[in-house]
Amino acid sequence: MAKRIESPHNQLVKRLNGLKLRKNREKEKVFVAEGLRFVSEIPKDFPVEYYVVSNSFAENHDLALWEKTNDVYIVPDTLFASVSETETPQGILAVCQQKKTDFDLLAEQKNGFYLLAEEINDPGNLGTILRTASACGVDAVFLSKGSVDLYHPKVLRATMGAVFHLPIFQNVDIKKTASLLRSHGIPLYGAHLLGRQYPYSLNLRRACAFMIGNEARGLSEEAASLCDSYVKIPMPGKAESLNAAVAAAVLLYEVVRQRLVPRQN
Repeated sequence: MAKRIESPHNQLVKRLNGLKLRKNREKEKVFVAEGLRFVSEIPKDFPVEYYVVSNSFAENHDLALWEKTNDVYIVPDTLFASVSETETPQGILAVCQQKKTDFDLLAEQKNGFYLLAEEINDPGNLGTILRTASACGVDAVFLSKGSVDLYHPKVLRATMGAVFHLPIFQNVDIKKTASLLRSHGIPLYGAHLLGRQYPYSLNLRRACAFMIGNEARGLSEEAASLCDSYVKIPMPGKAESLNAAVAAAVLLYEVVRQRLVPRQN
């Protein structure tokens, strides 16, 4: 049975407001999924602490689906709006635990496929990159220190639910991550304007990892030095570079293409 909360001074309401800050999300190892479509994307086995819905939502939806597995709290519409991070709240959110994954276990699988992103700052870009990575079947994504928070509301919305299905490591040390990949025999290709080969010439049917850089600066010198080789994307037009999310998509889909198209004898 859903429980009602009326006071803005309730501890649960105060906690929801506190989770708008990255430091609190990181401290408590949780994040907020908001909106009916986003909440509906949560897998049955994903760790959810509880759901919060508005009076209007409760009046127009059967809450039994969520009450079967977790606590559900009903709050006045105005109170829901005060804790919401969207301009037009849909009236439902879930407080979820941040899921942890052991990379060593992931790396044991044959022909792993990984993406490293250095200091991606734009929430929409990061969300799009993660959504694309999920669509391409990437085994894990690594986000360097200095990147926008994975659990920023705008990032989460842009992932379209990919955050629930894709192993993502954030705040990683690029140098240590490159070393970790190398220890598992996984070559690291850096997207770089100085690259002398196109991704189409690489054998991407085997284990591989790509590194993409910051939207404005590309890969830093330190990050670039960690790559086994550079790759470039052909640009016969007048543009000097591509949007980071577009560049990532081109590289990731080349892996998909190679693995889907039968090898020619």
